[in-house]
Amino acid sequence: MADAAVEFLLENLKQLLLYNASLILDIKGQVEFLYNDLSLFKAFLKDSTEKRSKHETLKELVKQIRDVVYEAEDAIDTFVAHAAVHKARKHIEKAFHIFDYPAKLRSVARDIEQIRAKVKDIYENKKFGFEALHVGDGADKGTKEKKPPIVEEDNVVGFEDEAEKVINLLTGGSEELEVISIVGMPGLGKTTLAKMIYRDPKIEYEFYSRAWVYISQEYSRKEVFLHILSNFTQLNDSMYKMNDENLAKELCRILEKGKYLIVMDDVWSEEAWNDLKVAFPKNNKRSRILITSRIKRVARHANPSREPHNLRFLTPDESWRLLQRKALGAENCPEDLVKDGKHIANECRGLPLAIVVIGGILLEKGTDWWEQVAKSVDAYIAMDQEKRMDNFIALSYNHLPYHLKACFIYFGMFPEDCEILVWKLVRLWIAEGFIQQKEGMSLEVIGEEYLEDLVNRNLVMVGQYRSNGKIKTCRIHDMLHEFCKKEAAEENFFQEIKYFDQRTYVSSNPALERYRRLCIHSRVSNYISAKPVGPRVRSFLCFSNEETILQAEHISSIPGAFKLLRVLDAKSITFPRFPTDLTQLVHLRYIVLSSNFKVLPAAFSSLWNIQTLVIVTSSRTLEIKADIWKMIQLRHLKTNASTALPGPLSKSRKSKDDSLMIGSLQTLSTISPESCTEDVFARAPNLKVLGIRGQLAKLLENKSGSMLFDSLGKLSHLENLKLLNDVFPRPPSEGKLTSLPQRYKFPPKLKKLTLSDTLLDWKDMSTLGMLENLEILKLKDNAFTGEWWQPEDGGFRALRILHIGRSDLVSWNASARHFPRLKHLFIKHCSSLEALPSGFADIASLQLVELYCTTRSAAASARKIQEKKKQMQVEQSTRSTGFKLSIYPPDQ
Repeated sequence: MADAAVEFLLENLKQLLLYNASLILDIKGQVEFLYNDLSLFKAFLKDSTEKRSKHETLKELVKQIRDVVYEAEDAIDTFVAHAAVHKARKHIEKAFHIFDYPAKLRSVARDIEQIRAKVKDIYENKKFGFEALHVGDGADKGTKEKKPPIVEEDNVVGFEDEAEKVINLLTGGSEELEVISIVGMPGLGKTTLAKMIYRDPKIEYEFYSRAWVYISQEYSRKEVFLHILSNFTQLNDSMYKMNDENLAKELCRILEKGKYLIVMDDVWSEEAWNDLKVAFPKNNKRSRILITSRIKRVARHANPSREPHNLRFLTPDESWRLLQRKALGAENCPEDLVKDGKHIANECRGLPLAIVVIGGILLEKGTDWWEQVAKSVDAYIAMDQEKRMDNFIALSYNHLPYHLKACFIYFGMFPEDCEILVWKLVRLWIAEGFIQQKEGMSLEVIGEEYLEDLVNRNLVMVGQYRSNGKIKTCRIHDMLHEFCKKEAAEENFFQEIKYFDQRTYVSSNPALERYRRLCIHSRVSNYISAKPVGPRVRSFLCFSNEETILQAEHISSIPGAFKLLRVLDAKSITFPRFPTDLTQLVHLRYIVLSSNFKVLPAAFSSLWNIQTLVIVTSSRTLEIKADIWKMIQLRHLKTNASTALPGPLSKSRKSKDDSLMIGSLQTLSTISPESCTEDVFARAPNLKVLGIRGQLAKLLENKSGSMLFDSLGKLSHLENLKLLNDVFPRPPSEGKLTSLPQRYKFPPKLKKLTLSDTLLDWKDMSTLGMLENLEILKLKDNAFTGEWWQPEDGGFRALRILHIGRSDLVSWNASARHFPRLKHLFIKHCSSLEALPSGFADIASLQLVELYCTTRSAAASARKIQEKKKQMQVEQSTRSTGFKLSIYPPDQ
C-alpha cells in the first residue's frame, strides 16, 4: 500500500529528525532532503486513490512509488538499527570500529542519493499519470460531509418469512435432538438470518441455554469447545489445560442437564461436523443445533432425515427496499433517484451482500453519485454471481478514501470469521502507521472513527458493543476476507503462513524478501524451529491456537531473524525467560509477550518507539526495571500481574527534554498499589485507564497526613478505574477494606469503576453514589459484604449499568429515585438475595435485567417487574421500550 507506506515513512523520518537525530547525525542533511522529496508524492497518491483501478499508467506509477519508498525505508531503518545497537555499548569508539561506521555511513549515503534520483525520475515522469488522474474529474461532485451511522436492524428486509420458517422448525418437532440447517451461496445472508433467529424473543424464551460459534475452514476443536463452554459456565485454568477430548466430555456433561440450542455458523465439511458432534448430548429435551453452510452435502450429512432450508434470493422489491435502507437510512427515496436506484438493486440479482456493499458507496458518496454507480454496475451484468460479487467488493474498495484502504486490507491478516477486539485492532493500525495525527484528536479516537466509517460502508460487521455504546469486537464477511487476501497478495502487503511443513521450508524463501508482514496461523513452533529470516519484515503476528513454550535455543529466533520489526504479537508463544536480543529491535511499536519471567529488564528502555506494551505472565507480580519514563512514545502498558513501576529518575526530571517525557501514557493496567505515587502520576497526567492490583489497603494508609489514593484525585482525564484487591496467599477476608476514601479524592471524570474482593460494607456505596460522572459500576465477586443495602437519596444520578457479582446480600431496598437513569442490571451468584427492589419497574430507562445463579424468590420478583412494566406500557399507550429479562437457570 503506497499510500500508507509514504505516510508512515514521512512520519517516521520526522520523529527520527526530532527525537533521535544523534543516530543519523552524519546523514541528517540527506535524510532531510529525502523527506522533502517524498512529500511530493503524498498529494498525488491521495488524489489518485479512486482512479487507479481504471488506469494501468496510474497503477504502474503507484507501484514504482511504493517500491522506492520501501527501499528508502529499508536503508534508513537498517542503518538506525545498527547505529542504536552499537551506540548502546559501553566502549563506543570500539563499538563503532567493529560496526565499521565510516564504511556503513558511505554506503547509506550512496543509497539515499540513488533513492533520491529514483524519486526525481518518478516525479518528472509523473505527468503521464496526471492525464489519467484528471479523466472524469467532473463526476466527482458527491457530498463529503460526515454521514450519520446506519444502525443495523434486527429484522432484515426479506428475511421475515424465512426466519419464521426456521423458528418453527426449531421450536416444533420431536423430543429428540435435531439438527436444522440453512444453506445458500456466499453473500446470501445465512449468518444474518441465523442471528435474526438467535435473537428472536420466541427462541430466547424456548432456549435460555444457547451458544453461537463460528466454525469456518480452519478451526481449532479445543477453541470451539471452550467458546461454547464459556456461554454456560465460567472458564477456569483447569479447563484451559484440558485436551479437546476432555473438553468435549465436560461440555456434554453440562448440556445434558437441560434444553439447549447451539448455532454453528459456516460449517465447511462433513469432517468438521463429525469432529464436533460428540460434545452434543442426545438428551431428549427438545434440544436443537442450527447449522449454516454454503455446501448442501454438509447439511444433509449432519441430518440425513431432514432436507436443509435453502435460503432464497431477495425479490426485486425487497432488493430495492434494502438498498434504500443502506444508502439513505430509510425507505424514502427522492423521485429523481428511483430509476437509477431500482436499476442498481436489480443488477445485484437478489444478493444481500452485494446490495449492502453498493449501499455503502452510495451512503458515503451522496446522491450525485447514483447515476455513476448505476453505470458501474452495468459492467457486471454478464458475470456469474460470485464473480459479480467480487467486482462489487472491488468497486466499493476502489471508492474508499486512501487512508482507509490499508486499514481494510489489514483485516485479511486475521483468521477467517475471527472476532477481533477493537482495542487491539486500533492499536495495531497505529503501530503500522495507518493513522496519522490530527490536531485536537488522539490517534485512538481517529482509529475508532476509521472503524466506524468502515462499518457504515457495510464492509465491517459489529460483533459486540461495549457497555458505553462503542464497538467492542468486529469481523468481516468471508467474501470480503478473501478479497482482502487477494488484494494484499498483489500489493505484497502480507504473507499468510498456514499448515507449515518444516521439511519443505527453505530459509532463504524469496517471498520473505518481498512481504512486509507475516501472519502465522498454525504450527508456529515448527516455523520458528525452521530458523526463518525476514530482513524486510516489519510485522510478526501469531494467531496460532496452539500454545508454544519456546525451547532455550529458540528464544532469540524471532528478534534474530526479523531485525526491523515494528509489530510483534506473540501471545501464543511463551518465553521462559526474557529474550535479551529483543532490546535491539529499536523500531518496535507494538509488542505482546507471554512469559514466565517476573522482571522486565532495564535494557528494555532502549526501545524508544514502543507505543503499546502487553505482557501476559504466569507470575502474580512483575517488576519493571526499565525506565519507562524515557519511552516517550509509550501510550498503553497492560499486564495481568501486579506490576511494580520504577519511580521517575532524578536525571529524567532534570532532562532538557522533560516536556517530551510527560503525557503520552493513556493506559496503566495493572500496577501495584505501591506504584501509585504522586511522582508516578505526575508523569502520566493524561491517563484514561488505570488498573491497580494488590493489597489495596496500602492505598488508604495515612502517612504524614496523606495517603497514596490522594494522587488518583489529580488524574483529571481518568475515566476507567479498576481496583482489584489481591492479598494472596492470604484469604481475601484478611485484606478487607475498612472504608472508601472521601468522594473528592476520586478522579473527577471517572465514568467506569470496577471493584473486586474489597469486602466493603454496603454503607460505603453512598460514597460511590456521589460520583457525579459514574456511568458504569461493576462490583465483582466479594466487592461488598453485608445482608442489607439501602441506597441514599440523590445518588447514582448518571449510573447506567450496574453489575453485582458474588455477594451475601439478602435485602436490597431501592426505587427509581435512587437509580433514575439505570439501563442494564446484572446480578450474578447472589445466592442469598431475596428480591429485586420492586420500584425498579418505575425506572423508565431500564432495558435489561439479567440474573445468573440467584434465588427463586429473586427471579420471581424480576418477573413481577417485567409484568408491571408491560402493564404500565398498556395503561400509558406507549410503545414498547424493549425491556428484556434473562434468568439462568431458566427454571428459577
